[in-house]
Amino acid sequence: MGRLPNYRRVKSIPQTTYFKPQGTLSMAIQEICLSIEEAEAVRLKDLEGLEQEQCARSMRVSRPTFARILGAARRKIADAMLNGKAIRIDGGNFELAMRRFRCLNGHEWNVPFESMTEGPPLLCPDCRTPSIMPLYPPGFAGRGWGRGGRRGGNRNW
Repeated sequence: MGRLPNYRRVKSIPQTTYFKPQGTLSMAIQEICLSIEEAEAVRLKDLEGLEQEQCARSMRVSRPTFARILGAARRKIADAMLNGKAIRIDGGNFELAMRRFRCLNGHEWNVPFESMTEGPPLLCPDCRTPSIMPLYPPGFAGRGWGRGGRRGGNRNW
């Protein structure tokens, strides 16, 4: 039996999750799947400009693991750009750093990841009602308490 996957911490799920070369038909295009944690690695290193050690700490992985995630992401992006393939951002082994909740009275609040390891909140911090629900980012509903997972199909993970 294999060991359980380590979930990588990500700040958020990207708003846009599909990119394709202009002027190509969707039916005739090859697709590369970039995982959520690979997109997070590119965001941290290339967009935020952090050092690899800082990026690894942010994602709660070792520096060599971060380097492997980043390398895989960059290879996929280069392949898509140079060979005219579409990029779909989807799946992976991740959990969101912050969770957002709302009570039935309309109060909303964030719960840090560290607090979520003990379980979801039981009461609204403002009105103390037990009638609360998680608010998922767009495109994320139904995947559990902030953990993403690989989904079926052979799609160049």
